[in-house]
Amino acid sequence: MMLIADSGATKTDWRFIDYKKKIYSFSTVGFSPLFWTSGEMAAELNRKIPKKILSLIKSSEAKIFFYGTGCSSAKRIKIIRDALKKVFPKSFSSVHHDILASARALLGDQEGIACILGTGSNSCYYDGKNIQKIIGGLTYILGDEGSGAHIGLQLLKAFLNDEMPENIHKKFQNRFHLTKEKIFAAIYEKKYPNRFLSGFAQFAGENIHESFLHNLSKKCLSEFFDKTICKYRHHHQLPVGFVGSIAYHFKNILNEIAREKGITVSKIISNPIDELVKFHLTKK
Repeated sequence: MMLIADSGATKTDWRFIDYKKKIYSFSTVGFSPLFWTSGEMAAELNRKIPKKILSLIKSSEAKIFFYGTGCSSAKRIKIIRDALKKVFPKSFSSVHHDILASARALLGDQEGIACILGTGSNSCYYDGKNIQKIIGGLTYILGDEGSGAHIGLQLLKAFLNDEMPENIHKKFQNRFHLTKEKIFAAIYEKKYPNRFLSGFAQFAGENIHESFLHNLSKKCLSEFFDKTICKYRHHHQLPVGFVGSIAYHFKNILNEIAREKGITVSKIISNPIDELVKFHLTKK
């Protein structure tokens, strides 16, 4: 049996494959080791994993493959591994950075550049087996260009600085009913400010026909190309794939930028989980 997880900042997608190769799908909140302790994560898993699946894995020696945001150091990986061990003591757990999930889902065994554009952003050079270089993933304060949080932040700045066209400002305010105080509280006082910021990117996507929002979004995504993809050697010769909600919903702009920069986009998908299932089933 096998359990595969792809965990972003907001949501974790799970796939359970039983002895008969039947696949079960469910989701939980995102589990970043930056924000969760092992105990908190274990308690949440015990509450949210479907009872039938939970009991099956607890009583077996299942293989668990967990790919997660923030799993970039031994200390952070240990937080996730300890949580999984608490919930599934008989199973073997393999914990990896979510950038490897993207590379395997987008490129399989092929050399190329894999990019994440969701709540946050990241990129890597993948040699077909291992991650050889990572550029990006600096979080919403230091970077995350092209991410939902980045687009949302630029929207809020335009809103607060009265830089939005009047019709968009009115539509934005009618939708979100924001004040400076509410924005400051969400960013500086409450948990998960990156999720708060990323929530505004959907507004840009839904109104992308407005030139102001198209240009703002394109500028954010162009910064991602300039600060990540274009820094890899041979980026013009390598296939470049994108995964994530922002990549999927803004794919027309991504393709537009790629054409302007002479970059070949190989694949754009919203979620890596189903491609990961295919990858691991072929490796079994």
